[in-house]
Amino acid sequence: MNTTLFGTSFITLFVIMDPPGIVPIFLALTSGRSRRDRRRLAQQAAVVSLVVISCFAAFGRQILEYLGITVPALEGSGGLLLLLIALELLTGRADKPSETTDVNVAMVPLGTPLLAGPGAIVAVILFAQRIHQTGDFLAVAAAILLVHVVIWLTMRFSVVIIRVIKDSGVTLVTRIAGLLLAAIAVQMVANAVIAFAQNAKH
Repeated sequence: MNTTLFGTSFITLFVIMDPPGIVPIFLALTSGRSRRDRRRLAQQAAVVSLVVISCFAAFGRQILEYLGITVPALEGSGGLLLLLIALELLTGRADKPSETTDVNVAMVPLGTPLLAGPGAIVAVILFAQRIHQTGDFLAVAAAILLVHVVIWLTMRFSVVIIRVIKDSGVTLVTRIAGLLLAAIAVQMVANAVIAFAQNAKH
């Protein structure tokens, strides 16, 4: 196995997907749910992200080219989607479990675009282009799998935090997560606009 490619792929995906940073958002989106539900959502979100990332690693460039989608367009749409979720967190609408379903929370926004977002998708597409032999394939595949194991463990054991901060703490975390998520969303849209402007000049 190509250990250099494995290390580069793992560190890059870890930084982009940011497992520790997903904890407050995960707690906010799953507030009011039982420990069992949170654990199931953590597993579902990790699996959804793994499937999406794996698909784009294998067929990402072909999918984008076939649909005529550019990376800035992908990033802009992801930013707008995250902004809608952030507004719900900030206004308190997401505090009501009835507002959404388990499947929706696990798939959107947790699985994608928070975890399997534009940055991670572009990264795996680039790493896939560096695969020339079996060792390269094993390195990239192992990096993707290990990152998602870390993500799953991080979200699964984040439920322990609930015992410490209680319901009032969850409400505070929800508002903070909404603010951070809104900033991430605005940055993604801004990056997309800048990329569109640069492409227009050329």
